[in-house]
Amino acid sequence: MYSAGTGIVYRFHGCDRSFGKKIINQKLTLKNSKNEYDWLGNGMYFWENSPSRALEYAENLKENPRQAKQPIKDPCIIGAILHLGNCLDLLDYENLKILKAGFELLKATTDKLPKNIAIGKLNELMVRKLDCAVIQTIHQVRREESLREFDSVRGVFWEGAELYPNAGFREKDHIQLCIRNPNCIKGYFYPRKINTDYYQL
Repeated sequence: MYSAGTGIVYRFHGCDRSFGKKIINQKLTLKNSKNEYDWLGNGMYFWENSPSRALEYAENLKENPRQAKQPIKDPCIIGAILHLGNCLDLLDYENLKILKAGFELLKATTDKLPKNIAIGKLNELMVRKLDCAVIQTIHQVRREESLREFDSVRGVFWEGAELYPNAGFREKDHIQLCIRNPNCIKGYFYPRKINTDYYQL
C-alpha cells in the first residue's frame, strides 16, 4: 500500500537540445532502452531530484560519443512529470525480497548466469548484465502469471570516488528511475532557474 508513492513526481533526463525540444513539442517520444546491461532493466531512464547530474550525464556522452545512442552536440536536460504507478521500488525492503526471488528463479532456469562487470579505475559495477536479467525475469514472470506488471522501477546507486577518506558517500551517488509504462509520463518541461530575489520553495 505504501510503496505506491504519493502520486505525481518530477524527474530529469539528459539529452541533446534538439532532441529535447522535439520531445517537449511532442514531435518525438522517448524510446525504451533495451540494453542487456541496463541497471534497472529495460525502459526510459530518469534521474531523481538531480537536474545537474542529468546534465553532467549528457555532457559526458558528448565527450564520449561511442557511448551515446544518438550524438549529443548541445547537452541539455528536460524535466518529466511522472506518476510511478505500480513501482518496483528497490529502496523498499519488501521489494528487495522480490528481487532476490527473481535471482533465484533466474539461477534455476538458466545454464549460465550473466555477470555484472566492474570497469574503470574505481572498479565499479557499471555493466549490470546480471541485475538487468534478474529484473527482466521478474517482469516476465508477472506477465506470464497475469499479475499486475510493474510500471516503473526505482533504485539507488553508489558511484564515483569517496567524498572523503573512509566516507560512506561517493561523488556521484544517485537515484534512478526506469519507466516501463509510457502512460506514467504525464508531460515534459524545461526546468527553470531559481529566481535568487526570492526564497526557494
